[in-house]
Amino acid sequence: MTLTLPRLPRPLGLAARPLPLSPLNLFLGAVTRRMAKAHPVMLRRLGAHAARRFLIDPVDLPWVFLLLPGDSRMTAHRRSHPPAHEARIAGPMSAFLAMMHGAEDGDALFFSRDLTVEGDTAAVLALRNAMDDAELDLTEEIAALSGPLAAPLRRMLTGAERVTGLALHRAETAGDWR
Repeated sequence: MTLTLPRLPRPLGLAARPLPLSPLNLFLGAVTRRMAKAHPVMLRRLGAHAARRFLIDPVDLPWVFLLLPGDSRMTAHRRSHPPAHEARIAGPMSAFLAMMHGAEDGDALFFSRDLTVEGDTAAVLALRNAMDDAELDLTEEIAALSGPLAAPLRRMLTGAERVTGLALHRAETAGDWR
């Protein structure tokens, strides 16, 4: 049985297809470095798996993301040219966001096949456990990079979350800033 997860609208994925990757890569790099700095225990928890190359494949977007935790780096790549990797995690973006924010149990997402894994499953399990322990909050990570725009950005993401049903913040901290 699969969980009921919201889907990104297909037109959104199609509209994003021609966008250049450089601005997206700058954004991903900044957020990844911020997360690594704010949550150093996450990298320690990964241990030797921090050197692995994880391909994050949100199937409803036109890109795949290469995560190199040990280098605190994430880059976007065209779906037609995926980079070399040791582990691949695929599924809808909503599943990745729900797992990251604790809105859905990672094991349930894997067992329901909302997320699928190929390659080094031990590394993927270590990554999932490290993310769970870090209690990541993507909205807060982005807000921390936004300076004086942090408060309006939080409100905008809260509204986007209501409209889309996507988990855009840590479930336990929702009431702290709404």
